[in-house]
Amino acid sequence: MAYILNNPDIILRLTGQHLFMTVTALFISLAIALPLSLVLLRSERLANGVLGFLGVLYTIPSIVLLILLLPVFGLNQRSVIVALIIYTQVILVRNMVVGLRGVPAYILEAAKGVGMSAWQSWRRVQLPLAMPVIIAGLRIATIVAIAIATIGAKFGAGGLGTLLFDGIAQNRYDKIVAGSVVVVVVAILLNRLLITAERHYQRSWSQ
Repeated sequence: MAYILNNPDIILRLTGQHLFMTVTALFISLAIALPLSLVLLRSERLANGVLGFLGVLYTIPSIVLLILLLPVFGLNQRSVIVALIIYTQVILVRNMVVGLRGVPAYILEAAKGVGMSAWQSWRRVQLPLAMPVIIAGLRIATIVAIAIATIGAKFGAGGLGTLLFDGIAQNRYDKIVAGSVVVVVVAILLNRLLITAERHYQRSWSQ
């Protein structure tokens, strides 16, 4: 804790880098996962194939995947962000498909019966009902992204992993502890933020 208190500028800079990689990857991943999940809803066979492929990508060790991405994206944050997008896709797509499929058919029929178009039914009925499952997936994806972004420090991406790897190289346990503590705090805060957003969304939708 002494390192954190004595070096707030370093902690803030590295935290900012870590958040940038994590949040950027999650936004892009959501932008890909949502339309992809809508396509997969139309075919269970296609959904099984795509989710299986994404599951295989998820099993690739993060360091190996980053090394494979280096020739294309370079030794920088872009490689880490692309890796985070790949790892979070299977979590987001799976939860979106499960959540959207979990809406009872009679509710969708009722929405159609009152004159809603397919878009209105999806936006005003299906998506809100699936939102708890979708946000649960987003929470898991966020924790995964924060953890993997830590490894990105080894590949010139910066972030809080810098403290961990520098601490190991320099035998500085104060840096290791500081980096670990801040990573945990960031994960907890983002998780609480998503929980708050979910509750706010549910209250606004119920009204």
